[in-house]
Amino acid sequence: MDNIKETVLEVIYSILPITIVITVLQFTIIGLPIETFIQFLIGVLMVGVGLILFLLGVNVGLLPVGEMIGSALSKTNKLWLIIFFGFLLGIVVTVAEPDVRVLSTQVDQVSGGAIPKSILILAVALGVGTFVALAMIRIIFNFSIVYILAIGYGIIFLLAAFTPASYVPISFDSGGVTTGPLTVPFILALGLGVATVLRGKSASSDSFGLVALASIGPILSVLILGVIYG
Repeated sequence: MDNIKETVLEVIYSILPITIVITVLQFTIIGLPIETFIQFLIGVLMVGVGLILFLLGVNVGLLPVGEMIGSALSKTNKLWLIIFFGFLLGIVVTVAEPDVRVLSTQVDQVSGGAIPKSILILAVALGVGTFVALAMIRIIFNFSIVYILAIGYGIIFLLAAFTPASYVPISFDSGGVTTGPLTVPFILALGLGVATVLRGKSASSDSFGLVALASIGPILSVLILGVIYG
């Protein structure tokens, strides 16, 4: 019950500021048609209800399951299994990410179909999956995340020089949308489960940094896509 109350308050505190600002603008500067303003208020209510249900679902289902999967994979002592399922789960959770679908729809519209939705979603998902697998390797062998970030962004800036200019902003936006409300909690919980079993509670901080690594993958994959399509 306390969890529900905390979630409701968290959502209210999140959406209340923007609601107040737009309401003030409505009656001072903007003056939208009353029908549009009513639609906005209805939308705010629906978003609030949806976020409450979503966050409850994340806390009740995604976080515990992600951590349990990470723990169960680690207990098998099969490195290839941990890496493979890290790759697979990175792909499927990205395909389900709402932010990725919003971006792919916008890019498809703006490009006039030159960059199909399905291709962009697949590229982003493969990029996330590859770097989640790389993050699992980092946790297993316990080497610094700094090396991966430095090499990853070095390759990104190198590729950006050979990619059509229109693909560069899309690639960085693709990296941003992978930090959405579905991908982040699941990947962090997965990493926490793996790190906790492999090296104990003291190593649970290794689950952090996974999102940073996962964000590199889509940028690289979309830049490669730009080289191919460009």
